[in-house]
Amino acid sequence: MPTSNRDIGHEYGRLFAQQSQLPRLPVPDLQKTLAKYGESLEPLLPSDKLAHSKRVIREFGESAQGQELQQRLEARAMDPSCANWLEEWWNDLSYMGYRDPVIPYVSYHYSFNDDPLCARPNQRAAKLITGAMAFRQAIVDGSLSPETTKAGALCSHSYKFMFNACRIPQKPSDICRTVPYEGNDTIVVIRNAQFFLLPLVQDGLMLTQAEIEQTLDRIVAQADANMAVPVGLLTADNRDTWAENRRLLIGAGNAAVLDAIESSAFIVALETSRPVTRVEFSHAIWHGDGRSRWFDKPCQFVVCDNARAGFNGEHSMMDGTPTLRLVQHVIDNAPPPEESAHVRNCAFEQLHFHTPPALVAAVKAAESLFAEGTEKQHLAVLNYSAYGKEEIKRLGCSPDAYIQLALQLAYTRLYGGARPTYESSMTRKFLHGRTETCRSVTRDSVAWCRAMMSPSSNNEERSQLFQAALATHTRLVREAVEGWGVDRHLLGLRMALHPGETKPEIFEDPAYAYSSHWYLSTSQVSSENFTSYGWSEVTPKGYGIAYNIRKECLVIHIACMRNEHALNSDHMAQYFETTLNDVRNMLLKA
Repeated sequence: MPTSNRDIGHEYGRLFAQQSQLPRLPVPDLQKTLAKYGESLEPLLPSDKLAHSKRVIREFGESAQGQELQQRLEARAMDPSCANWLEEWWNDLSYMGYRDPVIPYVSYHYSFNDDPLCARPNQRAAKLITGAMAFRQAIVDGSLSPETTKAGALCSHSYKFMFNACRIPQKPSDICRTVPYEGNDTIVVIRNAQFFLLPLVQDGLMLTQAEIEQTLDRIVAQADANMAVPVGLLTADNRDTWAENRRLLIGAGNAAVLDAIESSAFIVALETSRPVTRVEFSHAIWHGDGRSRWFDKPCQFVVCDNARAGFNGEHSMMDGTPTLRLVQHVIDNAPPPEESAHVRNCAFEQLHFHTPPALVAAVKAAESLFAEGTEKQHLAVLNYSAYGKEEIKRLGCSPDAYIQLALQLAYTRLYGGARPTYESSMTRKFLHGRTETCRSVTRDSVAWCRAMMSPSSNNEERSQLFQAALATHTRLVREAVEGWGVDRHLLGLRMALHPGETKPEIFEDPAYAYSSHWYLSTSQVSSENFTSYGWSEVTPKGYGIAYNIRKECLVIHIACMRNEHALNSDHMAQYFETTLNDVRNMLLKA
């Protein structure tokens, strides 16, 4: 089913000028994908299980059913009405149809560096709002250019869901609601569980930064003098439960309030917390206490009472690169705090929810689930200052592949062996492209890890194995970016089955589920402007590892769940730090 109601009419200006020239996501060759899949299992399975899985893979590749599913996928990719053969399936299975709460299991955060020019929280917020609205205006007036790489322009489709958009809970799958930009130059400010609508164009003129700051002062004063039921916590509930409670909200006379929130350009959450440590800061930006948030909005800027700030992103329609560009622009180009001789007394409106007893009970239940989920998140934020990207490049290595191999060695040292690892690779060179999986555990990575842990292995042997593993990882990432990965193709083949058809044995083989059960879920977003960025693990047995490769340091955000599996993010961080030292020493002695 469609996941958004913003149509092709919203694609205009420089940002979308090259959309029609973008290639479509290819359907990889079946035999090549199956061969890669088999290779990816070799370092993960014992010999008897590997032999079984290789037989299953071979039989599927030779079967009439395998050929038929491949032909169906190729036909779907050729359909002129289908911009991307994967898009609808991926968006539904990974995001819109996912029923667990978006916090902490879907959304991500960026924690910004402190701004020495902003001592007051509302001063910081006003500066961020000004920068974000300038970026939005460049989309609206068509002046924003598309992102590019050496290969050309990247797809801009996800920019349609950045502003004036909102995820809407529905059964069995959510949708993304979008509204026209025109006439919706508003933001919603949340403070102390209270919602305020702030029009940023008044009397035909955009509010100045000084006017925004003064208005935020008035909003905070009003909010802190009152209390309200924290209705925003409903957005942190199970998606089916939230869908039911949203209907209750509408039935209780809250349709206009919901419309104002969902239609607004973005959210600004003015938190009362004052985080100090990196872990406190990450928790504060990522989710806070949930009482002053609306987690369904794609873009929420969060400002704490000590002027520390960051960004919370709802992940369903946008991956990290578009929002990285947004916040980089906001931080790098927003004007310094201003003082103006003439500051208008600008209007704002408090949005009042009607909360009958049934809704109050629903909010309490949502708050309990929110607390349970967020309190289980065990975070470590490693700020490794010995070296960064520049030193890794001087050592002749790809920074990304270097970090991935270091993660493999750290995990192997901590747990005694490698387990399935996901690295997100961007496929936005294709129309409506999003991501593909790079399976980071390879025969070469395992061989190097074993050598690093073997007293009988010398430094020359270790260095040679490391270079081989680097080359393999770099090749796999390149293939994933070109659309030649394993996991999205296998997903497409599985989804091409018609109702009632027998599922091929390849998808019933335990190795298929195990090898895509991500004990390490990893991704890179790098910025000199971030103290950290991160998100949760994707399995109770695993870690979510977000890394920021800065010029002179490495920032690693590690998340795991406090549960019966006894994982520990601090332990993983310590092993990773030791490993980073050892890898550089190995290369310097080579």
